Amino acid sequence: MSKDGTMINKDCTISLEEEIGFRKPIILPPHKALLSIYYTATRLRKRAAEFLRPFGLTDVQFNLLMLLQHQSAPDEGMSQAQLSDMMLVNRADITSLIDRMERTDLVVRTPAPSDRRCNIIKLTDRGKQILAQIEPLYAKEVRRIMAGLNDKEQAKMMQALEKVRTSISIAKPALSEKG
Repeated sequence: MSKDGTMINKDCTISLEEEIGFRKPIILPPHKALLSIYYTATRLRKRAAEFLRPFGLTDVQFNLLMLLQHQSAPDEGMSQAQLSDMMLVNRADITSLIDRMERTDLVVRTPAPSDRRCNIIKLTDRGKQILAQIEPLYAKEVRRIMAGLNDKEQAKMMQALEKVRTSISIAKPALSEKG
């Protein structure tokens, strides 16, 4: 049963309209698909916040820790610019994020040996310890959330989302085509 008391169908899914509480169906299928992506992403962010709260982290902080752990060479760290590009945030946002994480001893900022205008961000021992504590639990939570899709369905979903991201990258907004 859903939050509003309606029955959920036999494969444990509920329509987007029912879940959001719409009174009428969404007529335009591409709109429904995009709204479904957006709504799902919002639910994932909320779940991530709930999951990470006991560790004193936000989803953005966790993402930065994961990037440093898994996308940089051991003990090399990454530049703020690299992190900003990978996290899809602007330079000012990454600077304030790193400031906060540095104050809580999760990361350390050091001048790049080759260019002192550039900072290299590395995990601290505390950052590594917290990540080591969270990662197994995170992997379990990810598997639990994605359990409704088998490997083939997950691969199809990723391919479909890649196509959407490509369309976003190459298509101009409709209003800009007006004349």
